[in-house]
Amino acid sequence: MDAEAAARELGAFFRARREQTRPEDLGLEPGTRRRVEGLRREEVAALAGLSTDYYQRLEQGRSARPSHAVLDSIGDALGLDALEREHVGRLARAARSPGARPRRTPDRLPRSARLLLEATALPVFIVSQHLDVLAWNPIAAELLGEPDALPAGDRNVLMLLFSDQALARFADCEAMARDYIGMLRLAVARDPEHPRAIAVVGALSVRSAEFRRLWARHDVRDRVTGDKTIRHPRIGEIDIEWDAYPVPGTTGASMIVMTPRPGHEDRLALLGALAATDRVEPAR
Repeated sequence: MDAEAAARELGAFFRARREQTRPEDLGLEPGTRRRVEGLRREEVAALAGLSTDYYQRLEQGRSARPSHAVLDSIGDALGLDALEREHVGRLARAARSPGARPRRTPDRLPRSARLLLEATALPVFIVSQHLDVLAWNPIAAELLGEPDALPAGDRNVLMLLFSDQALARFADCEAMARDYIGMLRLAVARDPEHPRAIAVVGALSVRSAEFRRLWARHDVRDRVTGDKTIRHPRIGEIDIEWDAYPVPGTTGASMIVMTPRPGHEDRLALLGALAATDRVEPAR
């Protein structure tokens, strides 16, 4: 990332966080005549011990060399978590001294990862740092939809979540999309000129106003985790938990593992039986 782009991205992140932070979250009186939803620039500047002019220049990307102390002060003022502070630090370093372009190599999944997909009875799939679906097992395809049915360029988690079919299958598309957009945001920050990053963000920006709204939030996530409800067309609602684990030997690939919530073990077992039957029928 070049210095100017990093400074703009840093400023946009601060602005997004300021607009999403409510005064009452920080013990401030919300007031009755506020014209903005979140904090004012002067409030963030005062909380961080900075001049309003300096903080405004930061948001505008015109002050590219904030010190570690300044970043810490702004992080405290905006209530940033550890991952957000790491993200801010990465952008600030790029703004001060842009590094060499990251090495780009296609992900080759280790044999152990593919064997794990085949061996487990749980739904599992693997995504690249840009959320392209690299591998999956039959029960994951049965639960989420068959990736092979999609064109190769659309075989992407976010492409799926911003499709018409997603609303019918996933009970809370926005929460899921925010998690995965946060993962993509981190990947873009590491290498914003990566062709796949540009292609995915560009295609979704053209396709969906909702994606543009969520992308502008500048959320960051390192891994997805949590509870989800999947509406399966033959079984009905299945409550699951899912977690992401890094895949060794890859550039940011993650293995997404889904487990049934208490009381839904039988539904997931039935799903596995359906997946096994669907595999056997074509062979016959």
